[in-house]
Amino acid sequence: MAEDLSAVANFLYEAGTLKHTARTGWWMAGVRQPETVAEHSWRTALIATIIAKLEGADPARAAFLAVWHDTGETRTGDVNHLGKKYTAGEADPRDITADQVAGMPGILAEALTELVAEYEAKDSPEAICARDADKLECMIQGIEYKAQGYENAQRWIDNSRSRIVTKAGNALADAVLKTGSLDWLRSALSEKQG
Repeated sequence: MAEDLSAVANFLYEAGTLKHTARTGWWMAGVRQPETVAEHSWRTALIATIIAKLEGADPARAAFLAVWHDTGETRTGDVNHLGKKYTAGEADPRDITADQVAGMPGILAEALTELVAEYEAKDSPEAICARDADKLECMIQGIEYKAQGYENAQRWIDNSRSRIVTKAGNALADAVLKTGSLDWLRSALSEKQG
């Protein structure tokens, strides 16, 4: 390979900052050490795979979109919805991605800018599934935080639930709401559900 990959290497280090970037909206619910953007994106990708498969969309593409959906937050941080109200000229994720991929081999830069543009456009079945996965992941995280005693997380649970649009996403959200956050463990240990 003759192409210079130093811009790609730089991006990989930049992407690593998401492992330390807190999802700041949870601070308003009183969560002291909320999940990171990387943690959120990982589970969002898993959920996107499931929703897409159930919706008849491409699960790999939906997961791919979900993995990349918050990568611009390496440059902006995780600005919560209240903060966005006061941020003049909110940065477009497509513009951030264009800056992030500058200097990368053309085939890679084009693929990544198109990927983020697809997610932001919300018009492909896979993008819709990935966006539902984003909301469902936030809802699940809220349920987990509420189980830890953060009662104010209910607002995030309700808000996220109301924004899910796919049939599979809605059915999965209903199942999640009927399931306790440790029911998986009880099932794995063949204990009675409580």
